[in-house]
Amino acid sequence: MFRDLMLEDIFTLQEKGPHTFIDVRSPKEFNEATIPGSINIPVFDDEERAEIGTLYKHNGQEVAMERGLEVFSEKLPDFIRAFKLIKTPMTVFCWRGGMRSKTAATVLDLMGIHTTRLSGGIRSYRQWIVHELEKENFPPNFIVLNGYTGTGKTEILKRLANNGYPVIDFEHIAGHRGSIFGQIGLEPSNQKKFDSLLVRELERFKTEQYVFIEGESRRIGKVSLPQFIYEKKEIGMQIVIQLPLEERVKIVLADYEPWNNPERFKEAFQLIKKRLHTPIAKEIETHLENGEFAWVVELLLEHYYDPRYKHSGYQNTDIQKVDIDAKNIEDAFQKVLHTIEREQLRLGVIASEF
Repeated sequence: MFRDLMLEDIFTLQEKGPHTFIDVRSPKEFNEATIPGSINIPVFDDEERAEIGTLYKHNGQEVAMERGLEVFSEKLPDFIRAFKLIKTPMTVFCWRGGMRSKTAATVLDLMGIHTTRLSGGIRSYRQWIVHELEKENFPPNFIVLNGYTGTGKTEILKRLANNGYPVIDFEHIAGHRGSIFGQIGLEPSNQKKFDSLLVRELERFKTEQYVFIEGESRRIGKVSLPQFIYEKKEIGMQIVIQLPLEERVKIVLADYEPWNNPERFKEAFQLIKKRLHTPIAKEIETHLENGEFAWVVELLLEHYYDPRYKHSGYQNTDIQKVDIDAKNIEDAFQKVLHTIEREQLRLGVIASEF
């Protein structure tokens, strides 16, 4: 017989060794929010869940359960095979620790596959996430990469992470690049998913002396940073990167690849068109129609993004601010490293720790 475990019990098991969470909800529910690192082996797909939910609403629980059993029976062999591929201890969960996870755990037990079930389902995990964020406790200082759009801040964060420095990439976990075109080619997170991924990163780096982040507004696409994280970012050490315009255009083009989604870029441009002088807006539209994306990017940087960045510049003169004037992204990365090496004594950090 399977056992129900509290979330804290499962965290303890994870500390002892590999442990797999299996979300048995529908793919749509799974994609909206899940426990980070979980895999999805659904009892019902999206259409089946909708059908059974409609039956429950209009015909009652018994009719819905009979149809659910019929649907699940047909897919049972594939369901069991998927679980047999998992070689670690496992825990199944659904939304509230209800019928779907109970059915999955019971069937697996009958087939000799040992599993536990998360008591309270993913709702209990969400409550834990909210509680963790309410603590407003993250000791490390932030070192914040700032600069005009296209100065390679995200790429520099990646290089820092690859070199062993602690990095939290808010845009990555938000699934958004922080601009009007930010979600093109990405899968944006909702707030629940963002919060879950953020808590995992905060837990991962909570004992560091400092963490690198990018200078973001509080809102990134569809999600918002917790207020205490945003305030901590505002008082962190600010590194401001400056690159030549032509280099920034190259970086933006490489990051967004607008030729792969030209229609979506045209649609997104309509959202900011009224904020530009009419002649500039018309010129951008002409270049968009002709596929001349380098000109589009240059005009947007000069006439939209750069003025907005200047307007939002830091007014607090007490913040430690370091300007980096670089030729290209590699030069900027090396100068960021040099800046940190120079500042490590002041921060009380020993470079060998990293």
